[in-house]
Amino acid sequence: MSAAREYELDASTEWVRPPVGGWLADDLDRLPNLPPHTELIDGSLVFMSPQTDFHMATLRLLENALLTLAPEELYVVREMTTKLSERDRPEPDLMLVPDTARTGPSQTWYDSADVILAVEIVSAEPTDRDRETKPRKYAAAGIKHFWRVEENHGLPVVYVYELDPATHGYGAAGIFHDRLKLSVPFPVDIDLTAVDRRR
Repeated sequence: MSAAREYELDASTEWVRPPVGGWLADDLDRLPNLPPHTELIDGSLVFMSPQTDFHMATLRLLENALLTLAPEELYVVREMTTKLSERDRPEPDLMLVPDTARTGPSQTWYDSADVILAVEIVSAEPTDRDRETKPRKYAAAGIKHFWRVEENHGLPVVYVYELDPATHGYGAAGIFHDRLKLSVPFPVDIDLTAVDRRR
């Protein structure tokens, strides 16, 4: 069905018109001229707002720390999508997946069954997507670990969640200011006050 889907472009705006029933996860790879970092939530395309300096600095801090701390068999993924369902393909800021989940240089998404950790740095708008919608969907898809990162006076605060197998929802595992220190999914010790250091 999806191979035969047709796309219509409005010549005056060049924005894509959704088909009846909305878009499907695989459509993200076929739609022409999508802006970078487009996500699919409930069959609707979601376009990213420009990122803030805090977002960029925090993303760099966490990515570099995870690259250093993660076991060799895990791969750190930055700003790629994960397919949660036929109508949901969000883009966490960071993910951890087994190295075996990599399929090659043209890969554009990871299966949610392979995602060990998803990290969202909360954007200025709309915050409810990063705080409520995406975590609920990550939990429903079985992603075991989720970190939500918020800004407080220029420093990151990390809210850590673990999947509760009984409820299939996230349970709070801690709120971390200044230092993120965890034992799962592997030993983590990150100085959050280093967000503005250059090296």
